[in-house]
Amino acid sequence: MKLILKIKRFNPETDKKQRFQEYTVDVAPTDRLLDALIQIKQFQDGTLGFRKSCAHGVCGSDAVRINGKDGLACKTLVQDVADADGAVVEIEPLQHMPVQRDLIVDQAGFFDKYRAVQPFLINTDPKPEKERLQSRQERSEFDDATNCILCASCYSACPVPGENERFMGPAALTQGYRFIADSRDKGFTDRLPRLDSPDGAWGCENHFECTRACPRSIKITKRINQTKRKIQDYRKNRGESVNDGSD
Repeated sequence: MKLILKIKRFNPETDKKQRFQEYTVDVAPTDRLLDALIQIKQFQDGTLGFRKSCAHGVCGSDAVRINGKDGLACKTLVQDVADADGAVVEIEPLQHMPVQRDLIVDQAGFFDKYRAVQPFLINTDPKPEKERLQSRQERSEFDDATNCILCASCYSACPVPGENERFMGPAALTQGYRFIADSRDKGFTDRLPRLDSPDGAWGCENHFECTRACPRSIKITKRINQTKRKIQDYRKNRGESVNDGSD
């Protein structure tokens, strides 16, 4: 079948603003959109810029906006977004991050926010002889959050960074929850200043766009709300004022 890809282009060396360019490719319904992009790059326009690596939904590098929805080009089949010969599929770079070229965005700010939640185990207790054990139930509390591939689809899908560029975003907040919910971790108070703020967990407005966009089916909005409850419980147990998210 014929597929028309309407791709948003931008070359900072020659373009003053972004523009759309159309390409027609021959594809099968079960081909991936990434296959179509590669076909264009190899046989039609070598100047087209996009990221890719594993092509199997593990690295997260080829996240883009497809017909206004965020996701991975390698996990999106032609038949998922095109239902007829000659269908037009619009592809744009992720939102809320500067465009470096075409579909490639600068993720430096995204990763700065991710690092700010200290996404690693914090535990100063004496090291056990083998490993720090936990039950299956304890692991289940945060298990899906460990599947994050940092593709930034959730960050792009979230409306909040468009209004507040300081907002940490769904990916960072989910990783914050991943560790404060870990029975082996002792870093709750270390992460608290970043999580318990208008730019942290309280910045989430429960749009659920992040959850819908996640290619790994992580319950992102739920994890952020669980973070809010953990913060409230901590403050309440200490007799401190509790933020209900209204301010």
